[in-house]
Amino acid sequence: MSEKLQKVLARVGIGSRREMERWIEEGRISVDGARATLGQRVDPGQSISIDGRPLSAGATHGARQRTIIYHKPDGELCTRDDPAGRPTIFDRLPVLRNARWITVGRLDFNTQGLLLLTTDGELANRLMHPSQEIEREYAVRVLGKVDSDMLDRLKAGIDLEDGPAHFDTIVDVGGEGANHWYHVTLKEGRQREVRRLWEAVGLTVSRLVRVRYGPISLPRHMHAGHWRELDRDQTAALHAAAGLPPPARGPNTHKSRERPARNAVERRSSKHAPRADKPRAAARPAPARGGKKHAPKLASRSKPPRAPRGQKG
Repeated sequence: MSEKLQKVLARVGIGSRREMERWIEEGRISVDGARATLGQRVDPGQSISIDGRPLSAGATHGARQRTIIYHKPDGELCTRDDPAGRPTIFDRLPVLRNARWITVGRLDFNTQGLLLLTTDGELANRLMHPSQEIEREYAVRVLGKVDSDMLDRLKAGIDLEDGPAHFDTIVDVGGEGANHWYHVTLKEGRQREVRRLWEAVGLTVSRLVRVRYGPISLPRHMHAGHWRELDRDQTAALHAAAGLPPPARGPNTHKSRERPARNAVERRSSKHAPRADKPRAAARPAPARGGKKHAPKLASRSKPPRAPRGQKG
């Protein structure tokens, strides 16, 4: 079945549809050796090249699109390669054939929590685009005394070096002294935005955990360093949030269980990324089938308190 060329390229993760349309107009794309045209449709048997380099047939046609949750520990980079040899999230992810993992946004080296990765480039681009206004939620532990004036300023808006920013909601979930936690939401993902907002009012973030991205929450019992494939309902909800129809073929249910990192990777990375405490106030969807068996308990240094009854995490 033929598809529009720009849609095929976006799905592979090379760029957004609009960007692919520009590349086609610039003459960077060819089909079966001939310069591609805008709006051209391609069949699975045709070869596609970008700047003279062919794409594999498996990457452009017929591969089942996959999306996973990864519970990123602090101490890992969201990059494929680091000159300093520090561990990256890709050390722990399942190996793909004729596809590649695309991160939906990034988390800083010292930030823990939910990270979505997909092989669907169009989905990734939609979820990250500011026009979709996908809500992100973080559990934040701050050092310093927080007063009502600070909270008002954080919600009203603060001028950062790259423009104004604000939190849509701030919920005090309790704790005492240096173990006081808040849950904040915002609809953009600028670099270190959460930390910079708190620093702008004179406070320091001592721990930061992303607990939700759009409709997908970090499972309560999911161990840092583990990944889990989205089930059909979660995949459909994520596509709806991105303004896309659900995929024709969803993930198989038996692949939704939590998977640990490979043993060799665990041993190599453990000194860089120790087990981290997990925020109790995170949303708690039902664990996947066999969840207790596959999800060992986390070590706990200091845990955020439970959110008030009925409060989303």
